[in-house]
Amino acid sequence: MEKERKFENKGLYYPYSDYLKEKYHEKVYKLPVNLPVSCPNRVDGPGCAFCAGAGTGFEAMDAQICVSEQILRTKERIEEKYHAHKFIAYFQNYTNTFQPLEHFTKYLREAAAVPDIVEISVSTRPDCLNREYLDVMDAIQRETGIHMNIELGLQTVNYHTLDRIGRGHGLAEFLDAVLMIKEYKGFTICAHVILNLPGDDRNDACETARVLTALGIDIVKLHSLYIAKNTLLCDWYENGRICLCSKEEYLERVASFLELIPENMAVERLFSRIPEKDSVFCNWGNSWWKLRDELFAKMKQEGRYQGRLCNYLNGAALKKLDQ
Repeated sequence: MEKERKFENKGLYYPYSDYLKEKYHEKVYKLPVNLPVSCPNRVDGPGCAFCAGAGTGFEAMDAQICVSEQILRTKERIEEKYHAHKFIAYFQNYTNTFQPLEHFTKYLREAAAVPDIVEISVSTRPDCLNREYLDVMDAIQRETGIHMNIELGLQTVNYHTLDRIGRGHGLAEFLDAVLMIKEYKGFTICAHVILNLPGDDRNDACETARVLTALGIDIVKLHSLYIAKNTLLCDWYENGRICLCSKEEYLERVASFLELIPENMAVERLFSRIPEKDSVFCNWGNSWWKLRDELFAKMKQEGRYQGRLCNYLNGAALKKLDQ
């Protein structure tokens, strides 16, 4: 009953915005940074089946603009609109560690030099990370006191699905990256997950939640699969080669996922967003906030909340001896 009362007061899940307020004692805003980088998948082939030519940085500035200018221009706009004081430099698009180490170091130091930056978040792939890059982040964190967050694209723990979508890595690479990052004090990890990839079902969504929990992931970012134009996935979709789950099934997967992760794992996103002009499918024709409202109504009606079923670790089966 104590846990239920807590979630009744705070909501059905632990939003990333609350996590940042608790960590930095005020509202914090992300400032996207676009680097002139690519991805190993795009060098050797067409990239992941779902990846558009622009990557995911639909709202980012041109990658040829220097890092400090990108940050300062966005920061000025956010400061004026929201009276913000603390910011995260977010290296978002493509694979930000897929570049020479000296370039990576230069970009991070440039971001760290901008006033009011309290955290640097680096989005990358689990197969594009090693201790040399982590050592650079660790050194900057020690020198400046700026926190470091690493966003890893997992998508699903189903390595058969990862292979089908041409992800270029399996589950092992994700496990290796997480264990490596965990060796560095003060780093946090955000995992990107898509719960409705073609071929995955509710069991895959649940097992993904369980694996992230066992690994002690700090933040999870859920994406509802969108299909961008001019992608391999778009070709499959338009030619009837894949079937997508229903909206109702996706909401069930999200609810089941949330129940299985711990109540202190921050949830940064529940649904994807993409400009309508760039996609052939997104969110079953609904706005993300409408889907969010439907999800919350469903969870409230069914008495479900984040962490409700997170009771399967630490030798859970031994509890049967007490029965």
